[in-house]
Parts: sequence; structure tokens; C-alpha cells
Amino acid sequence: MCPDAAFPVEPTPQAARSQGSAIPGRKFVGLDAGESLAEFRELLLSAGGQVAAELLQRHVRPDPATLIGSGKVEEVAAVAASTNADLVLFDHDLSPTQLRNLEAALPCRVLDRTQLILDIFARHARTREGQLQVELAQLEYMLPRLTGRGKAMSQLGGGIGTRGPGETQLETDRRRIQHRIDQLKRDLEAVRRVRRQQRQRREAVPVPTVAIVGYTNAGKSTLFNAVTGAEVLSSARMFATLDPKLRAIELPSRRRVLLSDTVGFIRNLPHTLVTSFRATLEEVAQAEVLIHVRDAASTYGEEQKIQVEKVLGELESLSKPRIEVLNKIDLLPEDERVALLSRTKAGPKGESAVTLSALTGEGIPALLAAIDAALRSDPIVEAELRVPQHEGAALAAIEAGMIVHSREYEGNLVRLTVSGPASLVGRMRRFRQRDS
Repeated sequence: MCPDAAFPVEPTPQAARSQGSAIPGRKFVGLDAGESLAEFRELLLSAGGQVAAELLQRHVRPDPATLIGSGKVEEVAAVAASTNADLVLFDHDLSPTQLRNLEAALPCRVLDRTQLILDIFARHARTREGQLQVELAQLEYMLPRLTGRGKAMSQLGGGIGTRGPGETQLETDRRRIQHRIDQLKRDLEAVRRVRRQQRQRREAVPVPTVAIVGYTNAGKSTLFNAVTGAEVLSSARMFATLDPKLRAIELPSRRRVLLSDTVGFIRNLPHTLVTSFRATLEEVAQAEVLIHVRDAASTYGEEQKIQVEKVLGELESLSKPRIEVLNKIDLLPEDERVALLSRTKAGPKGESAVTLSALTGEGIPALLAAIDAALRSDPIVEAELRVPQHEGAALAAIEAGMIVHSREYEGNLVRLTVSGPASLVGRMRRFRQRDS
């Protein structure tokens, strides 16, 4: 994509609608036309482009030939010519016919929303796995959009006028693309096998996984860094994180969990991306608890929540325990911030809510406590232990993995009241006196 000039067109904006808000006295609304355009503008900037002009169209129904109608096409062509734009972007998916007609009528290249998102993913893919997934999504999107004269160009269909030397270039391209798609799927299946093997090795040691999910640019990577001390790239640009990151963290109960940072979601996320990134998103499907990070300062936070839950539904992960994290409270006005902090409470269906600022670290201890409370595997139990002082390895394991509430010495014995993971307490059964 050329970064010199471009302008987005929004042909069918969503009507604004009121939604419930976590902040008393404040309304979150769905995306109106202006907010939708602003989000699309951020996508363009994340792809390295510059906005030369913006056009907005309100239309009852899309035109089947060009999406925006012939009159609007002429207007777009005039603006593109006057601004020397080398690219026209549509905040809408285009059918193969619409894309072909628009490219014939406009003086520059045309991309739709899905193509733009795919371009951003291609820019940010760093690992071999990420690059394979992006390429697969791009080719699956491209295949039905190869242009040509259809059956009139076919040398294989039979009938008058179809006899010729063999395949056309179009058919050759399609065959090569399909061959490459099949190869990419085999490569990604190999990646999935490796991931399954890694997961099986992790499951041999009972360490649950907690996955961070959320709308793009909600602050997931910043939160991941704040909790784990890692240095994962955190950027204001959309889709800065494509490849999942796993780090072990210790909870207040002394339990250890694996925290996973995942790719951000967005409204109208291309289905090809959800399919292609299924190997990556398996971390979400396998996680015991999900941390849904939301931007508390966003004016359309409820719309973002709906879109995230839509993707979680596709991954069959909506029933998992979720902790709702309202992030970026440092950006809220003082009155809204105080009101939001006063309303942190448990939600329905196993959900709980935590308010925090990943940037300043405020609220991180409350999040760790919420993760502790949400975990169901390897629960925390209390016990009384009597450990001989010469059992140095056992005493060290207790100190490292349990919370010691009291300690008394009786001759050569150490009497301890502890709480810790059931798996670790079970290993100390020979020292147990009684459960509390």
C-alpha cells in the first residue's frame, strides 16, 4: 500500500444507540458515523498511510454494482484526481464485482476494510507462524477476486470459442494460489501440532493459563507488561500484537499461572483472519480464565464489548469465567474516575470487574486477587503442618509456594498454619495435622 495519500469512504454508517455504562451518569453509545470514520482513520495511520480527504455517504441500501452509486463514484473520482491520491479506501467490504467496477471507474487503486486490516497484519507479523497466518488470510481473500473475463477466457470449459492452447493466465494464477493455500494450511497444521505438544507438556505440570483478550488498542500489551515485567511491544497503533506471548506470574496465593497476550479484536473482523489465526487463538480457547480488557475512556465501550464477545462466541469461549478490566482510568475526569472506582463489583455469570490503569500500575493488585478468585483448578486450601526441622527441602517448598499464617516451634518440630494450592498441600500430606 502506498503511504502518500488516501481517503476513506463510509457508505453505511451505524446509527448511534445508547448502551449501559459502567460509569454512573455517563452513556456509552455505539459507533456513529463520525466515530466509525475516526476508527477507520486510525487503521489507515497504523498501515502507514496519510489522509488526503474524507467522504461520507448516507445511503438506505448499498448499490450492488459499486456500493456507493454512480453519482458518488464520480465525486470520489474527482476528489481523488484533485488530491493526487494513489489509493481509495472503503470502510466496508467490497464484493468482487464492486471492487472490479470501482477500480475501472477510479484513477487509482481501491482497497476495502478487510484488505486494509490484512495489510496491517502483514506489516506487524514478526514470527514465521504469524507470517503464514497472514499470507493464508490474504490468499483466501484474493482468490475469488481475481479479475478477468470469466468463462469467456476459459480454455477448459468446452463449447464454441473455448478451444485453445491450454490454461489462461487467470486460471494458472488461481491454480497456483490454491496450491499455495493448501501448502499454508499444511504448514499451519504442523504449527498446531507443535502447540498441542507444548500444551500437553504444560498440562503435565498443573499451571493454568489466563488469556488477555479485548478490542484492539485497549491496552492489553501494556497490562501484560505491567503484570509480568516483560517488554512486549505496546503501541497506540492498532494490531501491534499479533503473536501470542506467554509469561509465568505468581498470584497473591503463591499459585503460578501462565498469562497470555493475544491479538486484538475489532468490529467486522474479517472471518478469514479468525479462521487463519485459529492456531494462535487456541490459547484463548484453552485458557481457564479470560481477562477482557476494555478502554474505560472510550465513548463506545459497550459496542467494543459486543464485538469482542462476538469473536469469543466464534471461538466457543463465551462460557469461560471472565474478569472485566476497565483500563485507562487515568484518562477519565476525576468525577467519573471516582464514580467508577466506587462501583467495582462482581458481575453476572461468573464475571467480575476491576478498574485499573496499566500505565500507572493502579489497580494491578486487585486484578491479581481477582484472577486468584476466578481460578477453579488447583484450589487454595488451608492446613496445619508439623514439619521436622531437618526436613529442609519441605520447609523451603512451603515457604516458596504457600502463605504461612503462623509458625510455632515445638522441640525439633515446626508447627505451621498455611494456605496454598491443593496440589502442593497434598505433597505435604505426611506432615498434615488437620485441615482448617
